[in-house]
Amino acid sequence: MPSPASEAAHESPGGAVLRSTPRVLAIAGSDPSGGAGIQADLKSIAANGGYGMAVITALTAQNTRGVRAVHVPPAEFLTAQLEAISDDITIDAVKIGMLGDSAVIAAVRGWLEKARPAVVVLDPVMVATSGDRLLQEAAEAALRELLPLADLVTPNLAELAMLLNEPLAGDWEAALAQGKRLAAQAGTTVLVKGGHLDGGECPDALVNTAGLLAQDVVVVPGERIDTRNSHGTGCSLSSAMATAQARLGDWEASLRTVKPWLQGALREAGALDVGTGNGPVHHFHHLAPKGHGAPAEGEFAAALRQDAGPDLDAIYGLDFIRGLADGSLTEQHFAYYLAQDAIYLNGYSRVLSRAAAIAPTEAEQLFWARSAQQCLEVESELHRTWLSTRNVDGGLGPVTKSYGDHLLASSVSGSYGVLVAAVLPCFWLYAEVGATLHGEFLAAGAPSGHAYADWLRTYADEEFAAATRQAVRIADDAARAASAAERRAMRLAFRQSCRYEVEFFDAPRLHAAPQSDPKPVR
Repeated sequence: MPSPASEAAHESPGGAVLRSTPRVLAIAGSDPSGGAGIQADLKSIAANGGYGMAVITALTAQNTRGVRAVHVPPAEFLTAQLEAISDDITIDAVKIGMLGDSAVIAAVRGWLEKARPAVVVLDPVMVATSGDRLLQEAAEAALRELLPLADLVTPNLAELAMLLNEPLAGDWEAALAQGKRLAAQAGTTVLVKGGHLDGGECPDALVNTAGLLAQDVVVVPGERIDTRNSHGTGCSLSSAMATAQARLGDWEASLRTVKPWLQGALREAGALDVGTGNGPVHHFHHLAPKGHGAPAEGEFAAALRQDAGPDLDAIYGLDFIRGLADGSLTEQHFAYYLAQDAIYLNGYSRVLSRAAAIAPTEAEQLFWARSAQQCLEVESELHRTWLSTRNVDGGLGPVTKSYGDHLLASSVSGSYGVLVAAVLPCFWLYAEVGATLHGEFLAAGAPSGHAYADWLRTYADEEFAAATRQAVRIADDAARAASAAERRAMRLAFRQSCRYEVEFFDAPRLHAAPQSDPKPVR
């Protein structure tokens, strides 16, 4: 038997063996049109960095318009397939999809109890997107009994309701409630998906009431992609999650990695032009040829600056910024801001280190690595100088967490351009705001005793301005090398970070602990 460890393997904090190229087995039905089932699984596994293997549970006659027929081979042959794989190959993760009938479910259950794979993701395929039933009604009870053997269950909303024998959830809160009930009954983690709900948002949530997650519910927001080409979305998501989990060992990190990839696959699905019905997603959109229709030098940066305009205006209108400029800001609000900024910079330095790790040139690698170091050595020192002499609530604030989660999601999106765009506002908006406030400070005659003079000088420093100009150039270069879809994703990531910058400056007003007689620092 081959060893589960190798040069490409390492251990997670929990001791599980993780692999940079995990060996992932998909157990599912076949889709001859290539958009769903085992075909989608293998594409998703490869697109997310895994080595895919396939055991076929059923053969279907289907296309983008629907399922015409289903043939389920003998369960004994399914067992023979499973044993042939596990007798020879170490399996790092298993994704289970369409099972068809009770005999097939029993065969898979018997093999799981014997093989005990480290990661099991169960997509309880019961009804196709087209509405066609893919599981015999008599097999539903057997499928429910299989749930406790899975580490993650990924039903769509219709399947979630069927597994609970409840009506279909009509909104997100009802779906989360059903997810909690299923997680409690099965004793496992449930991925509640918002894709079939109405509205412009498309959240997903990891639910585990047994405490296996850091929180009972972890919600990952997302935009709804307006497309009719969603064939195989559930198959693709579940197999991608199995692959990411075998690499990362953390369900939340896996979802934050997979979700942006799947959104891109939906966004670019129309480019495939497959079929006349519900077409497949574009699993390899991130590998599409780059640079076609690329903007001219500086054009993308100009578009980003225009995008940032409303948020800069909003920042200048905040009480926090006006008080910072004239020195009237209370110590209470400034100390809260510094405490949150210290937490933020710690996470930001890690994201910048990720940018250094995947940057395409040595110059960019050095730039991001230096920037990460400066976050910890220079700016954090100024924070510690203030915070060490003051009694400040240093807990993680809601805006700081949301901003950090957004940057983390960008760092694991697989796109260097998206990551660069997401981190850019912390350079660009700070540089512009700092220069403006410092200009006002000097225009006022540099009043003595201004409590925040050192802070204003930090962000008006020419070295920081030069670093900002370089970060802007890097983002512009990344956009010119990117696909049109990636450029759209870059602008979205940039706009989201700009909005978080506004909220970050306004957070002291909303979340700082009140004082009986707050006074400015003098």
